Amino acid sequence: MVKRYKVLVGGEWVGEDRPGIEVINPYDGSVVGVVPEATANDVDRAIESARKGFAEMAALPACRRAEILARVSDFIVRDREEIAEIIAREAGKSWKYALSEADRSAETFRFASFEACNAHGELVPMDASPVSVGRFGYHIRTPIGVIGAITPFNFPLNLVVHKVAPAIAAGNALVLKPATKTPLSSIKLASLLAEAGLPAGALNIVIGSGKTVGNRLVEDERLAMITFTGSPPVGGEIKARSGLKRVTLELGSNSPTIIEEDGDVDAAVSRCVVGSFANSDQVCISVQRIYVHHRRYQEFLGKFVTSTRLLKVGDPMDRECDIGPMISRVELERAVSWLEEAKGLGANIEAGGQVIGNCLEPTILSGVTPDMKVVCSEVFAPIVSVLPYDTFEQALDMADDSVYGLQAGVYTRDINKAFQAIKRLDVGGVIINDIPTFRVDHMPYGGNKQSGLGREGVKYAMKEMTNIKMVCINL
Repeated sequence: MVKRYKVLVGGEWVGEDRPGIEVINPYDGSVVGVVPEATANDVDRAIESARKGFAEMAALPACRRAEILARVSDFIVRDREEIAEIIAREAGKSWKYALSEADRSAETFRFASFEACNAHGELVPMDASPVSVGRFGYHIRTPIGVIGAITPFNFPLNLVVHKVAPAIAAGNALVLKPATKTPLSSIKLASLLAEAGLPAGALNIVIGSGKTVGNRLVEDERLAMITFTGSPPVGGEIKARSGLKRVTLELGSNSPTIIEEDGDVDAAVSRCVVGSFANSDQVCISVQRIYVHHRRYQEFLGKFVTSTRLLKVGDPMDRECDIGPMISRVELERAVSWLEEAKGLGANIEAGGQVIGNCLEPTILSGVTPDMKVVCSEVFAPIVSVLPYDTFEQALDMADDSVYGLQAGVYTRDINKAFQAIKRLDVGGVIINDIPTFRVDHMPYGGNKQSGLGREGVKYAMKEMTNIKMVCINL
């Protein structure tokens, strides 16, 4: 029998008698579970539950919020293998990366526990102005209210945690809409939060389509904020329809890596293999464009191809698997069509390119041009392009020639070139001597241009999720 799951609304587990959405294992097409599909009335109930939950959360002392968050971190560590199996089965993520996601999620909650006790305002020097001499001023940060969190499939736990943990740390309540393809990680997380003592109504889960659930959250005036991770077109629609709500958007990218003539090619090869193909490259900061100085181009390409061919493609539950399936057959076929288009326009396949079941072999392209979809758009598939350049200035121009601006990697031993890249590249993060896929969960993370608005990373997300209240006392 396929397991039917309930969702958490108002502190109660509900929905087992509702029409269900099947959660499909993208590797073999088996049904992993069935989750209740939310109606418009379900969304309304979740929002009302969150409003009541917010009153309790806002009054909860910081030390108590910190305790809850720390307990959840411990519970994730306790259940890490169970969580990794959920992620591997619903998202098709290779076991080792699913286990890593569980560990990162535990760490993110640990950071949130710390930040819950360290969120504060500051003194304002009122006597800096003659008209306010004799006054004492300071500001505090207060929770913003009910937050609608809309999350994607590719990190079904940790990207949820990056919205849930800072919201709780700041004293807010949430209505969470996880991706319909990967909701089981969120349900597991909700059970751990309930076990940790989170007040009823502080977290509510609704699962369903963007039309029924997402639009309802975005447009409802009872919500104070929407935090979304997904595609630029959907992000733009959310911003247009959200009214006066605060909105943070973590959107797409086609992240570049520059390997300068003086860069460490061996180190770059090792990291680019991971950054280009982990999770079948279904990562916002995956390496998609690699620009290599022409004097090192053949050396890099040869070593990169050799290392890539060692990757094991197959069942994500296999502990030795490196590359699992794409999230769906539709996405696989879309990626293959982009690959065929590039080949038709003159690109060369240096490695991979074959479909194995629902998996696409890790694929390296050369001979690409900037106007090919695999270069200028977000491929979100295990396809990476390697391009030569002549001068560092040219490399910076090529890397920055994008509608996206999330993160970029630069390999160089020249500190002046490193700072030139930091100053020049219009991105949210410049990673020197590593790939743009590098992220730790307490750093500010987000993009420029069509890569988004606002920043994640617990401390920085909490700033987005709070208001400043100024206090001025006339002595």
